[in-house]
Amino acid sequence: MVLTGRSGVVAAAGSVVVGVVSGVLHLPGWAGIAAFEAALGCGVAADALRAGSLRDLAFNRSGDATVRLGESATVSLDVVNVGDRPLRGTLRDAWAPSAGNVVRTTQPRQVMELAKEPRHALTIEPRSAQRVDSVLTPTRRGDRAPDRVTIRSLGPLGLAGRQVSREVPWRVRVLPPFESRKHLPSRLARLHETDGRTPVLVRGQGSEFDSLREYVVGDDVRSIDWRATARRNDVVVRTWRPERDRHVVIVLDTSRTSAGRVGDIPRLDSAIDATLLLAALATRAGDRVDLLAYDQQLRASVTGALPGRTLALFSDAMAVLEPSLIELNAEGLVTHLMRIRRRSLVVLLTSIDAAAIGEGLLPQMSRLTGHHKVVVGSVADPRIAQLSTARGDADAVFAAASAELALTTRRQVAAELGRHGVEVVDAIPERFAPALADRYLALKAAGRL
Repeated sequence: MVLTGRSGVVAAAGSVVVGVVSGVLHLPGWAGIAAFEAALGCGVAADALRAGSLRDLAFNRSGDATVRLGESATVSLDVVNVGDRPLRGTLRDAWAPSAGNVVRTTQPRQVMELAKEPRHALTIEPRSAQRVDSVLTPTRRGDRAPDRVTIRSLGPLGLAGRQVSREVPWRVRVLPPFESRKHLPSRLARLHETDGRTPVLVRGQGSEFDSLREYVVGDDVRSIDWRATARRNDVVVRTWRPERDRHVVIVLDTSRTSAGRVGDIPRLDSAIDATLLLAALATRAGDRVDLLAYDQQLRASVTGALPGRTLALFSDAMAVLEPSLIELNAEGLVTHLMRIRRRSLVVLLTSIDAAAIGEGLLPQMSRLTGHHKVVVGSVADPRIAQLSTARGDADAVFAAASAELALTTRRQVAAELGRHGVEVVDAIPERFAPALADRYLALKAAGRL
């Protein structure tokens, strides 16, 4: 049983009135107050007994099961009253704070915005139901589940009631945001030019033959097909298109280096965004894309996905990825990649810090580049470049020297990877995803996949 604020107000006001009346009539004040409180207690007990029964309630959830970070999802809770008495009260559907189940109100004369969980009024007649909607705006990706549903049934007088909490399971998977989607149309346009779908046709070493056409001034004379020219009595050239049906393997490093924040975003989140853009572009280009997430062991794997389902499966697998505060097992990762018999483009999204690459991945790189084409992508911190140009006092000069040392070390690591035949993409978070897509397009246009 629960007491409402109304019962406290009635008890306080009644005690004052009884005390005043007892003083006017020269009667013992404590006797009148005790009698009033006893009557009030009987009224509270009767009100609680007349409240709708909570045992006669059934719950069922429905609604959105997935949502992208930054968007809103609606989860509905159906409360069914199977009893013979009406139920009047309130309901609280509790979720984790990161689920974003809050009502925001701005109070006048206050700068701070207040947030609280919503309370829903319930009025359910016998043998009927009421639907309660919770609008969730999650603040973190991953799986979000509700805590408990608490219902308070009030009596007719509103003095007391009954309260119960029950678990009604549900899960909302918060998918990573695809913020680099805005770069996809321009990269697709470049892909169409490279692919021969527009008049701009390129020829790269290892490209596939597409068709024949008449010679146009400016064409590469090495593209002339002399046999076709002899048959037609006109100069004919071959057109080319990039290879199709290549295999691209995107590897996410989920070790401790992925937990580092560049600006307000962890490196892993920037890598996930770049993965979505590259996967969307590669599937449109006719290539097959697989995903691996690895640190000391395999954390996620998506292989053999159909082109129309690639992005959905990638988003679902990457939604629950979190950095692990352990070192990357480079030998185990390379051994896993060497099991892929077909020559592939391996895109490894990691950090090119000297400590992480020099002792772990670099000694294993020769094995990997002998079997696959490798691209290493790393998110650079723009603050280091800003600090390298700082001047003024002694502290600024020392900070600039340290920043320049860090930049020089990264360039040396990138050069060492390049000597092993590795393509390196090192860009700030805003440019990382499109830079990685541009490198893929360049390799595809050159026929180096």
